[in-house]
Amino acid sequence: MITSLYTAVSGISANGTALTVIGDNIANINTVGFKGSRVAFGDILSQTLAGGSSQIGRGVIVTDVSPLFSQGSFQTSASVLDMAIDGDGFFIVKDSFGAKYYTRSGQFSLNKDGYVVNPEGLILQGYLADASGKILGEINDLNLGTTQSPPKMTANAKVAVNLDATATTPSEPFTLDGNGDGNDDDPANYNSSTTITVYDSQGGAHTVTLYFVKTGANTWEVHYVYANPDTTSSDKLIEAGTQTLVFDENGKLVDDNDDTPIQFNFGGSVVQPQEITFDFGTGTDEDPPGSGLDGTTQFASPFSVLSISQDGYAAGSLKTVTISEDGIITGIFTNGQTRILGQIALARFVASTGLLKMGRNLFAETHESGQPIVGNPTTSGLGRVLSNTLELSNVDLAEEFIKMISAQRGFQANSRVVSAVDDLMQELVNMKR
Repeated sequence: MITSLYTAVSGISANGTALTVIGDNIANINTVGFKGSRVAFGDILSQTLAGGSSQIGRGVIVTDVSPLFSQGSFQTSASVLDMAIDGDGFFIVKDSFGAKYYTRSGQFSLNKDGYVVNPEGLILQGYLADASGKILGEINDLNLGTTQSPPKMTANAKVAVNLDATATTPSEPFTLDGNGDGNDDDPANYNSSTTITVYDSQGGAHTVTLYFVKTGANTWEVHYVYANPDTTSSDKLIEAGTQTLVFDENGKLVDDNDDTPIQFNFGGSVVQPQEITFDFGTGTDEDPPGSGLDGTTQFASPFSVLSISQDGYAAGSLKTVTISEDGIITGIFTNGQTRILGQIALARFVASTGLLKMGRNLFAETHESGQPIVGNPTTSGLGRVLSNTLELSNVDLAEEFIKMISAQRGFQANSRVVSAVDDLMQELVNMKR
């Protein structure tokens, strides 16, 4: 009879453990990336009666408490560094001692040193990219804080304008000294003009003015003028050179004579001379010939600027990032440029239920889980990365309440067994009286 007390106690203990696990699941109903656990019970066999035909159990034990890695629901977030995994993968994070952990919680941000970290300060791991945006093969700490976009020196410019075919040829040659004071600061004797901003080797912006001068029937000259870098000089402007544009009788560009770049001197601290090729379109006499209408034209209509572009830009700092489904982190810089900064690495385990819970939504590798399979998102069954998204807890509250009621009734029933056995033992004691 005493053994029945121990049987009932085992039931109380096991159901108490189940209530503890259920309580933990319910407590983490709003924990991002949380994975609920379940309890597995097993019976205890302690005695076989004479003849071996009958066996008596001695109660129940908890054989396993294992996490459930079913997919949680997704919630939209305003932060681009909030990420969720649609699949079986885990984010890889590393602490200050170099230990690696795995998590489904994708709440990340930048710390003061520019590293991508979770709320506990563990650094997200991934593949870094070089200055050209090429992904490297080694997994390391992802750092976005010190990233800059270096400047690019202008080498080519494209200009598309319409030059008025009815314009008259200036009676005097083009000059920078229009007021006759001996200083080059007053351009004169031209038909029309426009400006373009170009960049030197250090990213400095310089305004170049293009003065268009009609020199004859269907023939124009372009004069390139910019500010004198020597601010002490009385000549405030410098002419870098000229370029001849030739049109046919239909207003089509025949040749823009862009074989020789225009040379600029923007000061002693940058590359000089800086050569810039100005392309006004593909002329009909060029090799290969063009239509003569894809750029600059000469029609009997007022001067107009159709388009102006150049391939240089200033230095820029990181403005924001975007993260694609394959984990590619692309930086958007203040100078309008974009560049790949890195790629998030994910890990997957063959036996994820063997992972060790470390708290704070972290898991650690164990012998039972096996070694991680590490790779790029969308490969090897790792799943895809969803930016501006968080994975919620996978705990089903209704199901947990049902389990809680069942465990509570089991606890109560085993308690009643203890009470019943106690009453029977009291009867035995009273028989002696």
